[in-house]
Amino acid sequence: MVRSQAWYPPAASMKRIFAASALVLISLPVAAGEEAWNDAGAAAHGASILRPFKRDLQAALRQGLSEGSEQAIRVCRLEATRIASALSTDDVRVGRTSHKLRNPRNAPKPWMAPLLSEYRGNPKQAQPQAVALENGRIGYAEPIFVQPPCLTCHGEDIPPPVRERLAELYPEDRATGFRSGDFRGMFWAEFPKPAEFPGPE
Repeated sequence: MVRSQAWYPPAASMKRIFAASALVLISLPVAAGEEAWNDAGAAAHGASILRPFKRDLQAALRQGLSEGSEQAIRVCRLEATRIASALSTDDVRVGRTSHKLRNPRNAPKPWMAPLLSEYRGNPKQAQPQAVALENGRIGYAEPIFVQPPCLTCHGEDIPPPVRERLAELYPEDRATGFRSGDFRGMFWAEFPKPAEFPGPE
């Protein structure tokens, strides 16, 4: 779930606020060759791209949890990737990443690292963000926060059978020790910048 309360950060020379609808976005320093930029239209487009991914993944996880922890693990391991692949195209990509990975395939791309760092540093103020990438593309991210059902596989007191299964599947698992409400990671999308969206000034 994405926290949507508005937040107005301190002014800084490389930061600019664009407010529209329920989104308040902030600019961040990003990797070399990329440009910190936020546009409400781009963010709204990014949110619309992520919406079906979040919806389908949530439904699959809900079903998996109802069938037991083993099935929930299978959903995170296989179904999440399948859903992301099904909703991605040649031009559009969606996925998840985190500062504490379970699946190394979800490692953050360079443009995502500053956002993860910012969210970790001030999770209570975390908001969706859009970043201008190279080659006329846009990166969009939404923070993920731990919900109570997630604690079975990601919490501080994981049942021994679940812990053993996770150790088998993910020998380098770092995605444990969370509490409800903790910052968990990000949903992300990459897509071409539509012609009707204004670029950075």
